[in-house]
Amino acid sequence: MRTQFAKKNEVERKWYLFDAKDRVLGRLAARIATYLRGKNKPIFTPNTDTGDFVVVVNAGKIKLTGKKLDDKVYYHHSGYIGGIKAATAKERMDSDPEGIIMDAVWGMLPKNRLGRAMLKKLKVYRGSEHPHAAQKPEITQ
Repeated sequence: MRTQFAKKNEVERKWYLFDAKDRVLGRLAARIATYLRGKNKPIFTPNTDTGDFVVVVNAGKIKLTGKKLDDKVYYHHSGYIGGIKAATAKERMDSDPEGIIMDAVWGMLPKNRLGRAMLKKLKVYRGSEHPHAAQKPEITQ
């Protein structure tokens, strides 16, 4: 018996559609990260991008449990002295709900070139419309 390792050009990529309406952020992000990494496939190889494309719609209607909407704070630093910026989850939901999902998924991917390549296959949209109908994404729960 020899172990089969997936090659980059052998991977068959599918498209999946997630509806974020009334879904809990962390649980949805964990499912998305699994599909982006390819861990749902039998050919999963940790050092190869075997994942699929993921389209997320209704990002503006995602839920946060408990008091996270008011208590959770997102920080960003410009790199300059005194350049720290802070925004609560509620402020961020109003201005950038797509970014909240992207940040949650990025926290569950590897922090290297491979993880950045996986994150590029994630497409997040605030409303229910998306321009990827030609790819015929498979609707998932």
